[in-house]
Amino acid sequence: MTSAKEERHRAILSIIREKAVGTQEELAAELRRAGFDVAQATISRDVRELRLIKVAGEDGTYRYAAPPVTSLPADALGRVQRAFRDFVVDIAFSGHLIFLKTTPGSAQVVAAALDSVEIDGVVGTVAGDDAILVVLSDGQSQPPPGRPTELWRMFRSWKEES
Repeated sequence: MTSAKEERHRAILSIIREKAVGTQEELAAELRRAGFDVAQATISRDVRELRLIKVAGEDGTYRYAAPPVTSLPADALGRVQRAFRDFVVDIAFSGHLIFLKTTPGSAQVVAAALDSVEIDGVVGTVAGDDAILVVLSDGQSQPPPGRPTELWRMFRSWKEES
């Protein structure tokens, strides 16, 4: 037998797959339309339990999404989530980069936590004192023709010489 909570969680995942839902209020309204009687505290708890994330849409607005499916141990994922909660103060997106602004001196901690979980689609991170660039994969295994390819080949040759 399925519990009401499990049914609600399935409904939430279905709703956010089908619609651009950006706030808990919008999510509550969609759940009510689907026949669920929910309170704000319930929505907040469900968002946390489902580990929903916010992603940028094509129009630049943010919406809820299910987290990427990974086989991470719970403690590794927990470390990343704690690092974000404790140290990340702002997040921005541009092209194939995500910029994370952190509290002073904590970027290395957050970047190391991110690197430790090997998230699909993340090439790597570059951290300074209070900022991190997360480089996202564009699905290409080689750079585009021109100067990027020349530099890529030069760097690879340097690596192979050592």
